[in-house]
Amino acid sequence: MTVAATPPIAARERERELEIGRLGGAFRRVWRSLGTLRGREAHLGGATLSHAQYELLVELHERGELSAGELASAARMAPGTVTQMLDHLAASGHVERARSPSDRRVVVTRLTACGLEQIVARRAAWKGRWAEALADLDAAELSTAATVLERLAVMVEQAAALEPPRVP
Repeated sequence: MTVAATPPIAARERERELEIGRLGGAFRRVWRSLGTLRGREAHLGGATLSHAQYELLVELHERGELSAGELASAARMAPGTVTQMLDHLAASGHVERARSPSDRRVVVTRLTACGLEQIVARRAAWKGRWAEALADLDAAELSTAATVLERLAVMVEQAAALEPPRVP
């Protein structure tokens, strides 16, 4: 009589729990790294765009013209922070502001050709990093990774919606 090649259920569950813990650690590391990337560049001046400013440009590219409030909501940033960043982006020619054609009381921001050039350049710079980091993964592994990240995004979005507001 031969021993079954499949590990007992308890051993498989322990292995799964270890991998979930490993995934959680990797997720926290990415989360912290993104926070660092976003935070350290928040107040760059001159021609250099911060990651947060770049995110605003991407939102405008994907969604079209938006008011500062809509952009703040879409980018999950404080309205005051977005207004300051838009001041810099407008002064440097990356965005332009205009009255909304449908409601003249509202000022909307739209991406300029210069802003689009920044998006294209940043994406090109990151494309090589992505290719190098993921070079040894096949399409099935990438699909699984995308599924995991999509589920984690939903989980975080749901948790954010449930958290009570912070009291100062």
